[in-house]
Amino acid sequence: IEGGSGGGGGESEAKRTTTMKVLFLCVANSARSQMAEGLARTKGGFFEVVESAGSSPSGSVRPLAVEAMKEIGVDISKHYSKAMSVFDLKTFDAVVTLCAEEICPLVPAPCRHLDWAVEDPAGDFPGESHEQKLQRFRVARDAINAKMDAYIAENSK
Repeated sequence: IEGGSGGGGGESEAKRTTTMKVLFLCVANSARSQMAEGLARTKGGFFEVVESAGSSPSGSVRPLAVEAMKEIGVDISKHYSKAMSVFDLKTFDAVVTLCAEEICPLVPAPCRHLDWAVEDPAGDFPGESHEQKLQRFRVARDAINAKMDAYIAENSK
């Protein structure tokens, strides 16, 4: 699951036994990173601080992301779209990018960078039903959840 590592060392150290601070990034901070933030908050305290942001924030969270998360009992309806510039990336233990087909925000060294590419569910296709659109968000949500669970399993005792 891990992409590049922007920092020096640390990869061969013992498994993580404490909680961590994580920032989830994508471009608009309207779907994938918002869903990741919501999911991370449900992971039994593994993540101490959880934030999300975008390189070009849309200003809102997509209603279909809210709906897909509500289906699994996670409420992100109060989340809002934030710019990555409001955060000092060096204060996070890991910065996770979720971009797939678009250009992801640049994560500067020495930040630990994890690349969890997930296709953007937010496309607009003429003639597509609400259910078809929602299914794309479910697929993205489930892909993020699987990557997160695998990361936690690999980094826990």
